[in-house]
Amino acid sequence: MGTRDLWLGEGVVVLADEGPAGVRIDRLAARLGLTKGSFHHHFTGVADYHAALLTHIEHGQVALLDGLSGELAAVDPVDALRALPSRLDELFDAELDRALRAWAIGNDGARGVVERVDSARLTFLETLWNRAVPDPARARAAALLPHLLLIGANAIRPPLDAASRRAVFDLLPDLIPHV
Repeated sequence: MGTRDLWLGEGVVVLADEGPAGVRIDRLAARLGLTKGSFHHHFTGVADYHAALLTHIEHGQVALLDGLSGELAAVDPVDALRALPSRLDELFDAELDRALRAWAIGNDGARGVVERVDSARLTFLETLWNRAVPDPARARAAALLPHLLLIGANAIRPPLDAASRRAVFDLLPDLIPHV
């Protein structure tokens, strides 16, 4: 892993742990044991770093969705939906999502990433539900359920714990006969 990737990876960790205010170059340098000169070798400044960090997060999230979509494409539709709870923690980092949404309140770049990741997540879920439900409108409505659950479960205080999120996701395939 190159030094640039270390800066970006640590930025993701700090963003998830401390929120956008924690993503400061001096603090990242200290955590990584690197110099500010190293930072400036890879980024032209804080704005460039933030843009690179947001791109890094977006690409990582979309790659996870694409990978799982490929894995589940050959699986029976109901079995594919039943596989989601066991993969939820790798697909949805609650702390990172919460921090990214907080950052999006005052940052257009973060807002764009949230919108694109939400869109990719919803498309992923819609694709799964379209395979199990013949009516596209009902499949979309069924896909909105887990999508909104993830967002809402993360917004309440205290946030819904991982086991509770998985338990709700376990129930979703049982809705298929009713959808």
